[in-house]
Amino acid sequence: MKFNKWTVGLAAVGLVSLASAARAEEKGNMVQTALASTTISGYVDTSMQWNFGTGNDRLPDYKFGGSSKADGFNLNVVQLRIEKPLDEQDWAAGYRADLWFGPDANVLGTQSGSHAAEAISGGDFAIRQAYLTLRVPIGNGLDWKIGVFDSIIGYESVEGPANPNYTRSFGHSIEPQTHTGILASYRFCESFAVSAGVANTKGPGINARAFGEDGKAESAKTYMVSFLITAPESMGFLAGSTLEAGVVNGLDENESRSDYDENSTSYYVGATIGTPISGLRFGGAFDYLDVHNMSGETYSLAGYASFQATEKLSFYGRAEYARQRGDFVLLAPLPERVMEFTATVQYDLWKNVISRVEFRWDHSLSGQQVWGTPTAGADGGSLLNEWLLAANLIYKF
Repeated sequence: MKFNKWTVGLAAVGLVSLASAARAEEKGNMVQTALASTTISGYVDTSMQWNFGTGNDRLPDYKFGGSSKADGFNLNVVQLRIEKPLDEQDWAAGYRADLWFGPDANVLGTQSGSHAAEAISGGDFAIRQAYLTLRVPIGNGLDWKIGVFDSIIGYESVEGPANPNYTRSFGHSIEPQTHTGILASYRFCESFAVSAGVANTKGPGINARAFGEDGKAESAKTYMVSFLITAPESMGFLAGSTLEAGVVNGLDENESRSDYDENSTSYYVGATIGTPISGLRFGGAFDYLDVHNMSGETYSLAGYASFQATEKLSFYGRAEYARQRGDFVLLAPLPERVMEFTATVQYDLWKNVISRVEFRWDHSLSGQQVWGTPTAGADGGSLLNEWLLAANLIYKF
C-alpha cells in the first residue's frame, strides 16, 4: 500500500504506525465507495405576491396558498434531496430522502405522533419522502418503495419546480398527498406501467394509524393502484403523450389535524397530449373525492395548455371548475361552485433558475361571497372574485 509523505514522516518519529494508517486508509476507501453513487440536490423556492384589493384574510383554499403569503415577499420552501437511484443490477437497491425546510413544510403535515401539534403550530421542517428502493428480477424488474412516499395519483406535484404553474389547483388540493407503506411498480413495456401499494392511512402523518370499526389498525389499511400509458416514438407528434388513472381508498388518521376520520375513495384520471405544432401540448385532469357515509360531492375538472416558444421562454395556462357541497367541506373558504383561470409566463434568464410571473383569477359561480373581509354580521366574506399577481423564483441545485 502506498502512503503519502506526511504519513511516512509521522511514522518515522513514532507518532503513528503504518498499520493503523493502513486500516484508516482502508476504512476511508470503504466510505467513499458507499457514497460514490449518492447524489445531493434540491431547490430554494421564493415568491412575491400581490392580492388585488384589501381584506385578504379570507382567500381561496388551494394548497400552499392562503393569507400568510398575500401582499408580500415569501420564502416558500427549501428542499434537500439525498438519493442513491437504482442501477441496472438485477438485485439493485437504493434510497431517497426529501427534506423540507420553511413555511410550506408545515402544510405537508407529515410530522409523526407527538409532533403533530408542532406540525400545526409551525415547526418549519418536514420529511416529504424517505424510502428504500429495491428491485426484484421478475420479468422486466419489479421495483419496490418501502417507507414514506408521494401519492401515486395527480396531475400536479407538491414539488414546485415540477409544476407548470406557481399556484396549485383545487384538484391537487383534494388529492391524498403522502403515504407510509409499501409500493410496487412494474413496467410491462415502454408504453404501459402499473403501480399498486398498501399504506397505514390515506392521510400524510408518518407512522400514523387508522382504526376500523373493530378498533384494530391491522384491518384499516389504505389501498392504491394506478396505471400509466405512454405513446411510443412511432406515433409521430403524439409520442410521449400519456394517459394515467388511479384509485386510493382508505381511512384518514384519527388525529387532531385530520381533515376527516371517515373511509374515503379518491379517483383520478389525467392525460397529456402532443400536437402537430412544435412545443404545444394540452392536458386534462379529473379528481373526485368520495367521503363515505357523508352526503354531497367534491370534485375538480381542469384543463392545461403549455407552449415552449423558445429555449428560454414558455407559456402555461390552466382552467378549472370545482364543486363541493353536502355534509363534508374540505376546502374553506370556497363556494359550492368555483372556477379559476391561471396564466403563467416563464423565462429562464439565469442558469439553474426557474423565473415566472403568474396571474390567477378565482370566481364564485354559486353567488356566495366567501372571500375578502367578512361583512358585519355575516359568516362569509364580501367578494365573488379574487385576483392574484405573483412572481416565483426557484434555484435548483
